[in-house]
Amino acid sequence: MDLDSVDPISFGRSLEGLGLNILAIDVPRLTRFLEEVFNMRSYQVTQDFSILVYVNQIFQIHADHTYHSHPLPQLISETGMRGGGIEIRLYETDPDDATMRAKHHEHNSTILQPPTNKPHGLRECVILCENGYAWIPSRCLSEDEIHTAK
Repeated sequence: MDLDSVDPISFGRSLEGLGLNILAIDVPRLTRFLEEVFNMRSYQVTQDFSILVYVNQIFQIHADHTYHSHPLPQLISETGMRGGGIEIRLYETDPDDATMRAKHHEHNSTILQPPTNKPHGLRECVILCENGYAWIPSRCLSEDEIHTAK
């Protein structure tokens, strides 16, 4: 499927498995953050919507106003963080590289946890984007790193 030109009906009918829609204050800005920090690919970026691909996973970003007849926006606090309680895990992104890119990125992201070797066999960090979503890039630990993480 050509994600640059697919029409909404064909796109919607092609979706399978688990879907992720993220509401954003500024779709192009969040899309740029995801491209630059996590090397995601984007398609059909407008003020209202974008399609993103991470590895082989497709997900979507929608502007708040596109959910005008949906019950979800009434639950979003005007001042609070949107993504509280959810982690979006990116298992094929090096956390050290992502942290470096986030620090040099023009958007307001926060490194909540620097890259750390974890006892569950992953090196990961927590990057909070300005919309309040916790992005967790991670990679598998090498054998040497596994022994030093214990």
